[in-house]
Amino acid sequence: MNDNPQKYNKTLLACYLGFITQAITANFTPLLFLMFNKSYEVSLGKIALIPAVFFLTQLVVDIICAQVVDKIGYRKCIITSCLCSAAGLLLLAFLPDLFSDPFVGIIISVVVYAIGSGLVEVLGSPIVEACPFEHKEAVMSLLHSFYCWGSVGVIVISTLFFKFAGIENWKILACIWAVIPLYNIYNFATCPIEQPNGGEKGMGLVALFKLPLFWVAVILMICAGASELSMAQWASAFAESALGLSKNIGDLAGPCLFAVAMGTVRAIFGKFGHKLNLMHFMIFSGALCLVSYLLASLSSVPILGLLGCIFCGFSVAIMWPGTISICSPRIPKGGTALFAMLAMSGDLGGAAGPAIVGNISQVFSNNLKAGLLAGTIFPVVLIVMILLIPAITKKTS
Repeated sequence: MNDNPQKYNKTLLACYLGFITQAITANFTPLLFLMFNKSYEVSLGKIALIPAVFFLTQLVVDIICAQVVDKIGYRKCIITSCLCSAAGLLLLAFLPDLFSDPFVGIIISVVVYAIGSGLVEVLGSPIVEACPFEHKEAVMSLLHSFYCWGSVGVIVISTLFFKFAGIENWKILACIWAVIPLYNIYNFATCPIEQPNGGEKGMGLVALFKLPLFWVAVILMICAGASELSMAQWASAFAESALGLSKNIGDLAGPCLFAVAMGTVRAIFGKFGHKLNLMHFMIFSGALCLVSYLLASLSSVPILGLLGCIFCGFSVAIMWPGTISICSPRIPKGGTALFAMLAMSGDLGGAAGPAIVGNISQVFSNNLKAGLLAGTIFPVVLIVMILLIPAITKKTS
């Protein structure tokens, strides 16, 4: 490995754009749900399947990556990520019109760009981890902040485009967004990419499953995904009720505020994280997340509910990248399988958390606050797992 970090700045740029691309694929299509309903006459029930298909595809990709990436190679797989992301966005602009049922074209497009999203989610972190940067936990936090800024950019730029160009021209914007992953193919094709573990074969899944620390990492990632997505899914509702905004504006303002809060903390940690104790910061984040959920679920003042949502964005920011930075050095031979399983666990938490909150809300007569109160279990378990790490690490060393 060349130990000159400057030579890996292009690698870092490519991974930044990879996470921005992931934000595009995750956030652009939901802005079009009402348009699909009106122009393609797709029922809201079918539209609700779109994010489920996106998450499920990512989970499948996470599992497959654990088995095949080391055999195929990181460069080929990450370039495939860019190709799939670009292809999915371009297909979204044209494919629905080619089917008698436009929903079929939409779902095919979603599956294609979700493959790209899943690949970059698994590969981006280990590619950066393998680069010879100092203070890798800070670099990792900054890397993950680009997903947040990408989310904000997609929402704001798309909203402005729809306002001035008309939402009926959304297909043009889909093609414009596809330019970013297409350009990033060149970056990943020409930047230096090091293999994790110096090219040595990483641990297999069976070996990983025997490590107690691995299961702590899995639970941490599930809690991180659940803590983040359970609140993020309801962010627009908080914005609407607290600020009295229209539903459409509330749908944009809520997620934007949440993403800005997340991105701000990740960027700050990326700048000053090497001066902080990551374990202590994670415990503090878990405690703040617990307070945020309690504030949102127990407060009778709408503006406090909104503050709970924003504080939650601050609190969950470091959970996902922080778990990777804490656990990967403690399982040095984890390799691609470790990163894939961590990504899968985060996605699992991101899918299960909102479902748990929603189902509990339904049990209590559609009382969302009751569901969010139940969501306090996620940061509590996260704090407990963080506290267990030193003892488990000492026992297995």
